[in-house]
Amino acid sequence: MGLGVSTNLENSIVTTRLDHAVNWGRTYSLWPMVFGTACCAIEFMAAAGSRYDLSRFGAEVVRFSPRQADLMIVAGTISYKQAPILKKIYEQMCEPKWVISMGACACSGGFYDNYTTLQGIDQIIPVDEYIAGCPPRPEAILDAIMRIQEKVNNESMKTNRIKDFKGILDA
Repeated sequence: MGLGVSTNLENSIVTTRLDHAVNWGRTYSLWPMVFGTACCAIEFMAAAGSRYDLSRFGAEVVRFSPRQADLMIVAGTISYKQAPILKKIYEQMCEPKWVISMGACACSGGFYDNYTTLQGIDQIIPVDEYIAGCPPRPEAILDAIMRIQEKVNNESMKTNRIKDFKGILDA
């Protein structure tokens, strides 16, 4: 009976900024979509399996529709014929969205330096994280996921999340 209403409320209310609350939820609920075209996609399966357990980072809900994903992982060689498809899928993803370029082929064309192979997906879509290797180890994939989580956690809802990519997205 001696406690007032204000004393009870002080012990019951948690205050935070809206950015922090939203980013906390986004950080641990990434929904990846794998655009896998070669051996790197097989290595992603290992990272998603029970040994490396991608689910402990909150990214176990692998989606197969770009409209339901917020993280695209491009794994493998991308030809010039596939490039418009990759761009279209990226455009279908809702904001905010992030991209990981996985493996030497997706990052720089790998050893396929010829007229049919795109020399890095960053020529057509913006990339947030690069994973080196041919193919990269599952630990490198987990490390890239954690770096994406850091970016998500530090974003502000006030700033425009759409990346200015010098007209590439408008082309």
